[in-house]
Amino acid sequence: MSQKRLIIFIPSIEGGGVEKNLFIISNFLTKKINNISLITISKRFKNRFNKKIKFISPKLNFWDSLGRRKKFFVSLFLLLIEIFKDRNLTVFCFQGNIYCTLFCKLFGIKIIVRSNSAPEGWSQNIFKFYCFKYIFRFADKIIVNSLDFKRKFKKRFNLKTLCIYNPLNKKEIITKSKIKPKIKFNKKKVNLINVGRFTDQKDQITLLKAVNLLKDKINFNLFIVGYGKKRNFLLSYINENNLYKKVKIVPYQTNPYNLIKSSDIFILTSLYEGLPNVLLETQVLKKFIISSNCPTGPREILLNGKAGYLFKVKDYQNLSKLILKILANKKTMRKKINVGYKNLYRFNYEFNLNKYYKTVLQYL
Repeated sequence: MSQKRLIIFIPSIEGGGVEKNLFIISNFLTKKINNISLITISKRFKNRFNKKIKFISPKLNFWDSLGRRKKFFVSLFLLLIEIFKDRNLTVFCFQGNIYCTLFCKLFGIKIIVRSNSAPEGWSQNIFKFYCFKYIFRFADKIIVNSLDFKRKFKKRFNLKTLCIYNPLNKKEIITKSKIKPKIKFNKKKVNLINVGRFTDQKDQITLLKAVNLLKDKINFNLFIVGYGKKRNFLLSYINENNLYKKVKIVPYQTNPYNLIKSSDIFILTSLYEGLPNVLLETQVLKKFIISSNCPTGPREILLNGKAGYLFKVKDYQNLSKLILKILANKKTMRKKINVGYKNLYRFNYEFNLNKYYKTVLQYL
């Protein structure tokens, strides 16, 4: 019997950490698997994929202006068409896991799902909790990206998962970090940076509250890089608290590495994650990290505080103290940076990509 076709399912490609892994994993799989298609509504990132991958998308760009949930249903319709053409396929789902799992099981299709963010992000709602708990059981394989994430799936849902760490392309990160940034950094000041979508999940307001306590204590610049619906909310806080000379909102960058390299401290304030790529990228560039101790990922990446500082979610007062603390002890800063860098072997590029390939191969 011939090898099944692999269909990668991701209705909305938005340029975040999930998408970085999508590009890396998909392109690697083309080296090993001949017949790969990708179902998505978003075509603007098409050039990030290997040309061997067949794009299955609506012809009109109008569809990309829809909300994420509507994109899910349009993508499921596209998947239905593919199933009717040829049922000899396997689906690798990066987004819309519940919808796609239920849909595939109705038609007897094998499905691998990659869950990207900790249960805290979607299990507060009772209805959603039970949807995840019972529908996820029908998935043929569930992949998560941190050991803490794996433990939470077992504890909350009694589900077995496979942990595959994010494959880290150190060479690409270092190469792109050497490109001169368009933004000027004042080396006489402490340069703080945050990179992420402007959403409730990323909680940049906690970072702004922390630096507001520091505006008369240290000479700093803060760069908040990203895009999203909370942008105006963040700008309002900046203006109301006279932070506009110290805090800059920077539009989404396809290459944030040169900005991170030019900074002194990276700060992550998320309420929940999966395994935040941006912390790994920061460690590659040997910059100090202060992160919320959110589920899941930061504690694992920072080795429970040995490779950076952790603070309680939303605790902006402690965050401000940690910034002052590390600035007063550069020796500790260098030591923790080195610990983090030496432990990046866990996220080895080829090793983790091959784990993905071997897992997918079982269902083809």
